[in-house]
Amino acid sequence: MTPPTPTLQAGDTVPDGTFRYIPYTEDLKDTVTQSLDITEDLKGKKVVLFSVPGAFTPTCHVNHLPPYLQHYDDFKAKGVDIIAVVAANDPFVMSGWGRFEGVKDKILCLSDPEAEWSGKIGLALDMSQLHFGIRTARYAMIIDDLVITYIATEPGPGVTVTGAEALLAEL
Repeated sequence: MTPPTPTLQAGDTVPDGTFRYIPYTEDLKDTVTQSLDITEDLKGKKVVLFSVPGAFTPTCHVNHLPPYLQHYDDFKAKGVDIIAVVAANDPFVMSGWGRFEGVKDKILCLSDPEAEWSGKIGLALDMSQLHFGIRTARYAMIIDDLVITYIATEPGPGVTVTGAEALLAEL
């Protein structure tokens, strides 16, 4: 599968859009989905946002998300305000994945329903031939006060240019 090409590049302003999520709580009593408005909630913040094709899928679950959690303190030391993972899974699946991985409130687990926002920036994948539907591509970006300073998509299978170590090197 050929990786998609983003319609954005470093120096561009991140487009508006909305992600859905369930804020972390110790118990599951408050499982109401909330919205994260990209241009409102990320304004004035340094954000590391990475995207995976699906929660709990092997590469995403084993190789992509865990290093971000392991390097959480390193990202914070470099001035990152928010670390977020995005997938087309619904907010409940993303919340469950975050709980399973132990991210608590360190990483926002955001839902991009039907890869709507990712599609707007050229980074949605049609995986219908595998019966997976439309998914988010494996990509990552650094956003500083709504301006993209780094954006990359994986050139093939695995995690290289979108991994935690690659983004730390770009900060």
